[in-house]
Amino acid sequence: MENIKIQEEGKEAIPFGAKKEGIGFKGVVLIIILSLVFGIIGGGGGVYLLLTKGGNLLKTFLKDQSGSIPTTVTQKLKLEESSKVIDAVEKVSPSVVSIIATAEVPGFFNTTSTERSAGTGFIVTSDGLVMTNKHVVANSSAKYMVYLNTGKSYAATIQATDPFNDLAIIKIEAKDLPVVDFGNPDDMKNGQIVIAIGNALGEFQNTVTTGILSAKERTITATDASGLSQEKLEGLLQTDAAINSGNSGGPLLNLEGQVIGINVAVAQQAENIGFAIPSTLAQSAMESIKRTGKIIRPYMGVRYVSLNPEVSKTNNISVDYGAYIYTMTLSQPAVVPGSPADQAGIKQGDIITAINAEKIDATHSLTRLMQKYQPDDEIEITYLRNGQENKVKIKLSSTDKAGI
Repeated sequence: MENIKIQEEGKEAIPFGAKKEGIGFKGVVLIIILSLVFGIIGGGGGVYLLLTKGGNLLKTFLKDQSGSIPTTVTQKLKLEESSKVIDAVEKVSPSVVSIIATAEVPGFFNTTSTERSAGTGFIVTSDGLVMTNKHVVANSSAKYMVYLNTGKSYAATIQATDPFNDLAIIKIEAKDLPVVDFGNPDDMKNGQIVIAIGNALGEFQNTVTTGILSAKERTITATDASGLSQEKLEGLLQTDAAINSGNSGGPLLNLEGQVIGINVAVAQQAENIGFAIPSTLAQSAMESIKRTGKIIRPYMGVRYVSLNPEVSKTNNISVDYGAYIYTMTLSQPAVVPGSPADQAGIKQGDIITAINAEKIDATHSLTRLMQKYQPDDEIEITYLRNGQENKVKIKLSSTDKAGI
């Protein structure tokens, strides 16, 4: 096949023949290097039109009989909005932490140097569990310190990482810590005010920025600062609140001071285009931690190519959506032997088009739809084989049992 990437459940596809490397230690903020699904110019124009129309509507609504805008009304609206932002920041700031990583890096002539990187996290349990991005704590040989806004510092250990998402949990030995509240990003509407808090540039702890929720359901391909590692991120929240280097892992808040997202990436060649992982994924990760001590996701056992019109046309595939079960190497079979997919009779060349009648497409990949379920859940998959549609039920396993 031509122009395709092979993808495992939860992992970004790597071009065949390319060398896949771990996330570089310097990569504390992901930067978008490939085109977004909406296009930066088009997205920017959309925001401009929205604000222009919104401004006109607001002016029309607030005009009094004389045709002027009452100053007292606009001032009151601004004060109320400002007050809510202040209240939200005061509520959450004690739970936001800075994460500093240090590691010894070998140099020339048997010398070593100390490399430092920084990120952000937030406290999710009073006994010291802290959530952040997986790429913030990607270096297993580094030493991690967590700094509270009180000035206290604690050594941290990596408790768990999410096999499918850029999320991680680290642990500090402390008690009676202030914790965040989670909100539901599904309740948010585009244009509503959001607040980001983080360790901006790794130097300015608990920096607060505000903006709006620009869009939902964004899909991006991101890379770390070294450019060595790529990751596909789906279902993201987009915001124009400034997210700088060092903000990775920090909370994105609504005006109630609830976490609706985890800041994860910024667009490199654009201003104020940032992205956050929806807090629903963070909450399910926490539920898994409480049950098992690990972040465990459901597992089917396939490697696949995400189809789109370009891939399908190039390779003469009859449909332009779905997950094409395929591999290029015998050491990594398309269907993992003994896996739920193998037991259900799925074969290389099949195209999985839906899970429980929900279509697999550009914004709803097989991996993403799978995360709606739990290990041991039974799902019905729809798939094509030789042009014929078939359906089969599969009992999901877990990433833990699969060794992922």
